[in-house]
Amino acid sequence: MTAAPSGKADLKHQRALRTVTIISTFGGLLFGYDTGVINGALPYMQEDLGLTPLAEGVVTSSLLFGAAFGALFGGRLADRNGRRKMIMVLAVIFLVGTLSCTLAPSTEFMVAARFILGLAVGGASVTVPVYLAEVSPSARRGRIVTQNELMIVTGQLLAFIFNAYLVNTFGEAGGIWRWMLVIATLPAVALWIGMAFMPESPRWLASMGSFGEALGVLQRIRSKAEATVEFEEVKAMAVEDYKSKMGSWKDLQVPWLRRIFFVGVGLAVIQQITGVNSIMYYGTQILADAGFGREAALSANIANGVISVLATFAGIWLLGKVGRRRMLITGQVGTTSALLLIGLFSLVLPEGTGRGYVILALTVTFLAFQQGAISPVTWLMLSEIFPLKLRGLGMGASAFVLWIVNFLIGFGFPQLLAAIGISNTFFVFAVLGVGAILFAAKYVPETKDKSLEDVEHYFKHQAGVAVEIKTDAEIETGAESKTDPEATTRPESQAGAGAGIRVH
Repeated sequence: MTAAPSGKADLKHQRALRTVTIISTFGGLLFGYDTGVINGALPYMQEDLGLTPLAEGVVTSSLLFGAAFGALFGGRLADRNGRRKMIMVLAVIFLVGTLSCTLAPSTEFMVAARFILGLAVGGASVTVPVYLAEVSPSARRGRIVTQNELMIVTGQLLAFIFNAYLVNTFGEAGGIWRWMLVIATLPAVALWIGMAFMPESPRWLASMGSFGEALGVLQRIRSKAEATVEFEEVKAMAVEDYKSKMGSWKDLQVPWLRRIFFVGVGLAVIQQITGVNSIMYYGTQILADAGFGREAALSANIANGVISVLATFAGIWLLGKVGRRRMLITGQVGTTSALLLIGLFSLVLPEGTGRGYVILALTVTFLAFQQGAISPVTWLMLSEIFPLKLRGLGMGASAFVLWIVNFLIGFGFPQLLAAIGISNTFFVFAVLGVGAILFAAKYVPETKDKSLEDVEHYFKHQAGVAVEIKTDAEIETGAESKTDPEATTRPESQAGAGAGIRVH
């Protein structure tokens, strides 16, 4: 007699968690749509606003420059005011920024409007994954958090589809690009209304001392037994979570923390220097230059969006099967090879539709490696490598660097294309790809199946920090431990096996 009600209750909690995930990832959908829509809108915007290659780069990259600062400050503001409230503020900025872009009367106004929109994109790139991680059960956290990456590429795909539909249906009517942009107001309104009914992060509530509210949220999205157990864990971690906000730049004076920061920033850089966003922002122009007509290029570009979504599905599955480091290096080898081939075939094949299809096949191959391996691994590893005390600062700084590199590529690509042509432009990205492979092979650790503490120990071990070994019995009794002088030179698996580890 009790099984049915219990089953219904569990189903209710699962539905509640699913609703929270779907609503909050509208932030990722907006992130994707607003970064992808410029792909098809730019050629028509170019005619209406009279954009030069330099102006094209400024218009495209102004959003990315805003996103860098949105990412840098968004996390800190979410720490201060709450994840839910911050996402609602971002929804308003998305709406205001989108309407301003849609109504922009001049290039200067468009640049300012896209900078504002970028603040929301950058803020969402940091805040939404944190919110998802903090409302998710530990067993499902990886899958739920990576759903935001899926929503980002879905947003980009929708942008490509709407761009092609509007042009093929209404032709090259004046101001068609404004209709492409204004569509993003709909998910922005949906995000604001939806988040008004969503709960705050239970971990953030606990860190503010609101334990009763934290328990109430957990009971809404967990079974009663799960909520009780998790609440005790959240409560115990509340003080440590509060202390984690105290991380500062001074902490980077410690060698092993500085190494982590170096790897985090490096991951952000190598994720972007593949040139992925040259394809996501300028794919229509690349395909048009390769041999497609402009309208045909808009339609063909949908293939780039489709493969990004399918590859992200594959990447989410692979994360549970394959090592992060191996995925990252394989993805970098695949993207670099595709970039080299794009440059070669653009050079040797005669201009025409045949060359267009070859370039399209290679951009699809490139995106399969990028979205299926590099992008999901990058964001997951950034959430894993930073110790608790440095997590907010490290994630914010890494995201800032990622967006700045993104900005430089978005700004420079049309000028490179105009100055040295499509072949040489992709040869430049291929050379950068070789550097990314070497960096990943030398500096990036494997984090799969390792606890966050194991990852922390790896970096301490690499820095040559003396490791203090305690047996389980000594940990329980509080007995004095001994420093193992071989721990800094012995393999990590031996140094940490069967013992508690403290590092001086």
